[in-house]
Order: sequence, then C-alpha cells, then structure tokens
Amino acid sequence: MFFGISITTILIVLGALVVLFFLSKSIKHIPKGSNGWVTKNFGKKLANGGFLALNGEAGVQPDPIQNGWRIVFWPIFSLHLEPLAQVPAGTVGVIIAQVGAALDGTKTAVYHEGLGDFQDVRAFIANGGQQGVQRPVLRPGETRAINPYAFLVVTSGNVYGIPVNDEAEEMRTQVSKLNLSYVEVSADTVGVVTTLDGPPLEGGAIAGRIDNFDDIKELEQRSADNADIIAALLDTKNNRHSNYEDFQAFIDQGGCIGMQHDVLVRGLYALNPFVVKVDIKPILVVQQGEVMVVKAFVGLPTVDSSGPEYKFGSIVSPGHRGIWSEPLRTGKYPINPYLYDSIKVPTAILQLNWAAATSEAHELDRKLTSITAKSKDAFQFSIDLQVQIHIPDTKAARVIGSVGTILNLVNEVLQAAVGNYFRNKVAEMPATNFIESRGEVQGDATEYITEYLARYDVEVRGVYIQDVVLPTELIKVLTEREIAKQEMTTFNAQRDAQQARIALEAQSGRADMQKDLASAEVSVQINEAKAKAAVAEADGTRQVSELTGRGEAAKIKSVGEANGEAEKALGLGKAAGYEAQREAIGAGQTAIVAVVEALAQSKNPYMPQTLITGGDGGGIGALLQLALSDMVTDHQKAATTVPTPQTAEVEKA
Repeated sequence: MFFGISITTILIVLGALVVLFFLSKSIKHIPKGSNGWVTKNFGKKLANGGFLALNGEAGVQPDPIQNGWRIVFWPIFSLHLEPLAQVPAGTVGVIIAQVGAALDGTKTAVYHEGLGDFQDVRAFIANGGQQGVQRPVLRPGETRAINPYAFLVVTSGNVYGIPVNDEAEEMRTQVSKLNLSYVEVSADTVGVVTTLDGPPLEGGAIAGRIDNFDDIKELEQRSADNADIIAALLDTKNNRHSNYEDFQAFIDQGGCIGMQHDVLVRGLYALNPFVVKVDIKPILVVQQGEVMVVKAFVGLPTVDSSGPEYKFGSIVSPGHRGIWSEPLRTGKYPINPYLYDSIKVPTAILQLNWAAATSEAHELDRKLTSITAKSKDAFQFSIDLQVQIHIPDTKAARVIGSVGTILNLVNEVLQAAVGNYFRNKVAEMPATNFIESRGEVQGDATEYITEYLARYDVEVRGVYIQDVVLPTELIKVLTEREIAKQEMTTFNAQRDAQQARIALEAQSGRADMQKDLASAEVSVQINEAKAKAAVAEADGTRQVSELTGRGEAAKIKSVGEANGEAEKALGLGKAAGYEAQREAIGAGQTAIVAVVEALAQSKNPYMPQTLITGGDGGGIGALLQLALSDMVTDHQKAATTVPTPQTAEVEKA
C-alpha cells in the first residue's frame, strides 16, 4: 500500500500513463500539402555510413506517409513533416540528389527514363541515379512528394529538403543564387546558348554544332546554291533536344560543352540554369538600302573563291570560315553574333561631308573636317567638300575584304585620297586661279577619286566643292579687285548706255523721217504706177487706134475703090447717056438737063446763099457759082471741127 493505494493500481495507472505518453508521441496528424517522412531509430545499421534505409535498416525510410491521422510508433520511429515541393509559376525547380552513385567526370547527373520523376527513391537508386544536380528540372503547376532526405528541390525563393552534408549545403547555396525563371526570348532578339556540361569540343572549335558542318559539306557536294546553304546554317537543330530543355537529349545527340552555334528564337524556355546559360542579343536586322557582309569564325575550312585578281585576302563561300561572298539582304536573321560578325554595308548612295556638319543618316563622316590647304602664293584657306559614293551589293564582300569596315573606307582610304588631292592641287595654283577655276578643279577631282576608289570596288557618283573659306587678306584683295571690276563694268555700261542713247536718238530721228520717206516712196511708187498705167493705156489706145485706123483706111479704101468703080461705071454710063443725049438734043441742052438732075438730088436749097450775077454764060455760070458756094461752106465746117486722135490717125492713114 502506498498512501492507501495498492501497488497494482499504481502500476496500472503508471502503465496507462506510459501508454498514453507513447500514444501521444506516436499518433501524428499530417496536414494537407505536407508529407510525413519516417526515420527508424533502432535496427540494423546501414553500411558505409549511409542514412537512407531501403531494406528496413535504421535510418531514413524512403517512402512518404500521406496526409491525415497516422500512427508512428515512437521511439522506434520518428516522424518529420515536410511540405510538398511546389514550383512557382514562370520558374523551374532544380533537383539535387543526395543519394545515388557518384558523378563520373560530369558536372550534372546522367538522366534516363528509368529514373522516374524523383518520387520513387528505390527506382532512382536501383536504376543508376547519380548524386548531384539533376539535368531535368521541375516545371510549375504540380506538387510532388519528393523525399527531403534523398533530394533537395531548389525553387525561386524556397528550398525543399534537408541537406545531409556540407557538400549538399554548398551545392544548394550555389543553385539558390541562380536565376530560376523561364528564359524569355522576344521577337527582336535571339538567345545565345552556352552549355556548362558535356564532353569537350573537338579540334579546338570555339562553338558546338550537332553533327558539326557535315550537312553543309553534303550540300556543297550536291552543288547547292548559296541561298540554300545559308538557310541550312540558320535552320537550327534545336528540335532534337526541345531547345535545350531536354539537356540529356542534347548530350545524347552529340552536344558538347561550351558556346552553341544554334540560338534560341522567340519563346519561353524552361531551362536548367545550372547547365544552360543564355545571353539575350539583338536579332540581326538588315534594312532596305543596305546589306550585311558576314565574317564567319566557324564552319568548314577556309577555301578562297575570290580569284587571282583579288589581292586583299580570302573570300569564301557561305559555310566556310572567312568573309562570305554572298551578303545577307533585307530581313531578320537568327544568327549567333559571337560566331558570325556582320558588317553593315550601305548600298544606297552614301553622302560624306568634309565639313563641320555630319550626315545624320549614318554619321560615318563625323571625323571628317574641312580640308585646309595652302595655295602657291601662300594663302591658306579651308574647303568644304561633299563626296557621294556607291557600293554595289554584289561587291560588298570584296569591299569589306579590302578595307575591313565602311568606317575604315571613309577614315583611312577616302579621307587620305580626297584630302591629299585637294592639298596638292591647291599648292600648285595661285589662290585666285583656284577660285576662278573651281569647276575645273571639281571635275578633275571627280575623275581622280573615281579612278582611285575603283581599286576598292567602290563607285563615285560625284565630288562637289560646297564652300571655300578664304583668308581675310585674300578677301580684301579679291574685294578690291571685284569692286574695280564692277566699277569698270559700270563705266562700260554707262558708256554703252550713252552710245545706245545716241544710237537711239539717231534711230528716233530716222524713225521720225521714216514716215515722210515712206510717204514719198509710196507716192513715187504710185506715180510710177500711174505713169506705167498711162503708158500702158496710151500704148493700148495707140494700138487700138492703129488697128482701127488701119481698118477704117482699108474700109475707106475699099469703099472708095468700090465707089470709084461705081462712079466710073456710072460716069461712063452717064457719059454714054450724055453722048447719046448730046447727039440727040445737042450739047447745050444736054448740060442743062444734067444741072437740073444735080439740083434735084442736092440737099441744098435751090436758092443759093450767095448769089453770083453778071458775066456771060447764062445758066452755066449760075451753076458754077452755086458749086463754089457749097465748097466754101464745107471748108468752113471743116475748119471749125477739132479732129480726134482717132480721126487724125484715120486721116493720116
């Protein structure tokens, strides 16, 4: 009895308390989102100082206990709660194995499908899983029951698992410092990949490419054109290993450690930052009006294709090391800028200014300044100059092979040629001669520079002297000379003006007299015309009169001859009658009868105006007196009548 309580009762109570104590230690609640991991505290010890018990030994048990109420007999077993591993969105989880075989000369553990998803520790170890950082990564969106003693899961901002040694702790610290976010490559960039694990590169190569350049060699053997070869170089082989996300596939395909030839293009990539490093670089953009000459540091061995006339180095076909003969034209190219140096060559007309101002479009002339020259007569002045050049795209590679860059072409080749030419040209001439023959100097400069740059396959489109800055002394001399010339010009102009005025006055006088002269000339012409008309009219009248007179004369002659014949016949008849009458009645009576007949036929009155008396002869005398009277009358009429020209002509005829 102890305090009135039996020993048996006390033992029962103590036993019950012990049981309750052990039950309280053994009954565990595992909340949702966590797993319970059991460690066996008593049992067979693990060999080689291990800590993971796969066969019931003392140590960490490999299998998790799911959430809910669970009994874990304490003190034989102890329970450790760990949250399920969760990877935040947009990030990856890196797994560090604390169990498995040691690494065999690699930075990361070899992975294959038999290793599972790291939730089956027994399968991982049984299938040859290795310790250290695993090549696959965990993606966001899932929770995983990963043994915290067998694996560490490092995520962005959290670490799941318990480091079991210093080496694991150091590795966890190293991985935690990495950027575990997805790698994003935008549209105007490329991702240059450097792998940090894998076999070494062969033959001193500076970058790795799956299958090296065997495909390019095959294209050349089939005589493929340059465009197809360039397309093959730009067409990456990243689909063989899911763009480096499946790093084990990259190694299996022959990938090597170091910089990679193939780049990442636009997209999001779940990469293991412990073995894949990505540098974001601008994508190669070739604008209109330019080409990119490619200088390759990787590829097939250098084989010169420039020809014997080219003396500035080697030009190679695309796919070989060296300057490619075929430039890249307008477009965007996903190319590794560390392996391919692209040199921009403007193919539009390039304007370069030797002046204070620079061309904003390219600024290649920012180091060019006005050319300072000294003339033959020791005047020093500066020349502002503009040169326009053109580089054909088909000759761009040869130009770069000759000078290296377009900036070198401007600063080392063109600047020396242009500057020295103008300095030498000015030194040969007096300053005033240079100014006066500026156009000729410009033409000679164009010819010289064109011939000079043709050696570098560059065309010259023009050389222009923009401005000449003269010294003060020369300006004064030229100003005075110009003033004298202007004054002389003014005096000559005034003299010419006076002479012109005199000539104008004379011309005005002549113009004033011109009217009268014209009137006189017109009058003379009119009179001449009238005279000619009168002459023509008179000549016509004369001809008419002549013809008329001739006709009338002929008529009169014909009539007279006819009348004469008639009168003759009549007279003969009358004479015969008178002769017969005289024989019949006598001569005196016959005369009287004739007078009577004549009076009967006459229009004159029987009584004459003039009476003649006296004398002998009787009747015959009277008749003679009458006939005389008629003759006088006719003579008076003829005297008082003015003959017309026609009548005169007729009469003359």
